Amino acid sequence: MKVSRRQFGLGLGATLLASKILGPFARRPAEAGTPNIAKRLVIFFSPNGTIPQFWHPSGTGTDFTFPAGSILEPLAPIQSDVIVCSNVDFVGFQNHAPGMTGMLTANGTAAMPTGGKSVDQYIAAQLGVTPLQFGVETGAWGATNQTRMCYSAPGTFVDPEDDPSQAFQSMFATAALPAGQIAELTKRRQSILDTITGDISDLRTQVGATERAKLDAHLESLRTTERGLATTTGGCAAPKAPPTLGVYVNDNFPAIGKTQMDLLVAALACGLTTVASIQWAHTVSPHVFTWLNPPLTQGHHDLSHSDDTNTAGVQSFVQAERWYATQFVYLVQQLAATAEPGGSGTMLDNTLLVWTKELGDSRLHDGVSVPFVFAGRAGGFLTPGRHIDFKGASHQALLVSLCQGMGLNTGTFGDPSISTGPLPGLT
Repeated sequence: MKVSRRQFGLGLGATLLASKILGPFARRPAEAGTPNIAKRLVIFFSPNGTIPQFWHPSGTGTDFTFPAGSILEPLAPIQSDVIVCSNVDFVGFQNHAPGMTGMLTANGTAAMPTGGKSVDQYIAAQLGVTPLQFGVETGAWGATNQTRMCYSAPGTFVDPEDDPSQAFQSMFATAALPAGQIAELTKRRQSILDTITGDISDLRTQVGATERAKLDAHLESLRTTERGLATTTGGCAAPKAPPTLGVYVNDNFPAIGKTQMDLLVAALACGLTTVASIQWAHTVSPHVFTWLNPPLTQGHHDLSHSDDTNTAGVQSFVQAERWYATQFVYLVQQLAATAEPGGSGTMLDNTLLVWTKELGDSRLHDGVSVPFVFAGRAGGFLTPGRHIDFKGASHQALLVSLCQGMGLNTGTFGDPSISTGPLPGLT
């Protein structure tokens, strides 16, 4: 699902109306008066699992370190901003394609409470916003269960936008319109908002005080996004148009990824959405990290299968994984360097960011101790600077935690028989 300018202008209101606002009334009652929920969710994906002995930090709680040469050592500058998760397990699936499918959906069906949606699409639907999906060379193999992680329903892929130029045009091209067209566009957007406001006002008279508060919260969220849409032509500084790059040229992988992360941060800062994801490649990704020093000569997936007798292959895979860690650091630092629009602190303070993978041990193709890293304070929902051993908790509980961190009442994600409640000890 590629997002057009029309979808940005109209989709937010349409999404809100389509969910009938009353949906499940998912926001927690605390939303109206407590700061302990995130304003935005960001999902960061990198492929092909990991080698556990090179991933896990030493120590637990607040007393932990990243061993020299380890995959997460590049996270040392942001250690106080992250929560590293150990021993969170996939339940009911493993291997490459099942991992891509279940990682964010927990294999929910249409009949289950989450409707088979991926967690980003589910949260966005509950909050009445249009999520954005940024990709980095995800589509060369087409849209399959190996290349897609976002689902609007079981088996229904949501395609990330792989081309930074197209992403920019979708989000910020209105900044280059003549003043008359900008005014007309703003007028149409305001008209849509006025219609929705009227519908909400009518609905408020038919529900109780708790529901009225939640409707008001939804309306304020919509107004915030509408202000962001308007300010892409005014107060919000739209970024410069990115250079045209060959989207599926291996050596362009780093430049495309950086540009997509910059656009993601700009979209959040301008209020274009509150739910976004960036997907680096896909499972079984063949990318060759020629930009490292020394350059690698084998594909990332091939290296992920290096056993302990192949010392050179293992070290090359670790180097590639360390590079992904530096990309995560860059995104965290960009959010930390961006002031919270209309408030105090930084965007990182109010963002719930999670780094995900589709496998645990890349050599075993298993779903045991799948790597997850949280970043940000999520408006007070998280206390970072910790390494937590979750002792085999299901990753469904992690998805529940993402929902609750965004203010939803969600108690299960995917199959209710597998998991109830959030990750114990996360908050």
